[in-house]
Amino acid sequence: MENIKEKYYQTATILSWFTIIYNLLEGIVSTFWGFEDEALSLFGFGVDSFIEMISSIGILIMIKRIQKNPESHTSDFEKTALKITGYCLYGLAILLVLSSILSIYEKHQPQNTLPGVIIASISIGFMWYLIQQKIKVGKALNSDAIISDANCARVCMYMSMVLLASSFIYYFTKIPYIDALGAIGIAYFSYSEGKESLEKAAGVHVCHCH
Repeated sequence: MENIKEKYYQTATILSWFTIIYNLLEGIVSTFWGFEDEALSLFGFGVDSFIEMISSIGILIMIKRIQKNPESHTSDFEKTALKITGYCLYGLAILLVLSSILSIYEKHQPQNTLPGVIIASISIGFMWYLIQQKIKVGKALNSDAIISDANCARVCMYMSMVLLASSFIYYFTKIPYIDALGAIGIAYFSYSEGKESLEKAAGVHVCHCH
């Protein structure tokens, strides 16, 4: 039985490392193409990926902690990671809203949103797989913390869907302000994630992602 548990904890660790590396790569690619094509929604999505990387590091530490002692409480490092993540996401939400308003006022439109379509499509597939695997591991270990992390990862998938929709619609229709509206949608989910992170840091285990 212990060997089976260890195997699932190893799987959870691998998933966490995979998430960290993926968020780093996604952040680099998204911010680069978002900047190159002046696509606000894609750029904001990329910045969010970097912030999510901080959160993923905290999740990795959490998994190691509960592996040693399932009854242990959230560590100071985890709380700090959650606070940093929360405040950064709040900052991103504010920045995206202000930038979107300015973009609409100046009637700015992105040069190309095809990279957003491609990146969002890949992200949706990755997040769906990650959610399913984390729920499977969480149930096998009877870990509410891992299951909660899996459920809350859904907000990242929703964010990817917003990016996909705005990028896809603009690419084929060139309807003005679609990119700015997509950025506002990402800002909403950034705010939701930020609130959730700060509540977790305060010991309130609530997920707003269902």
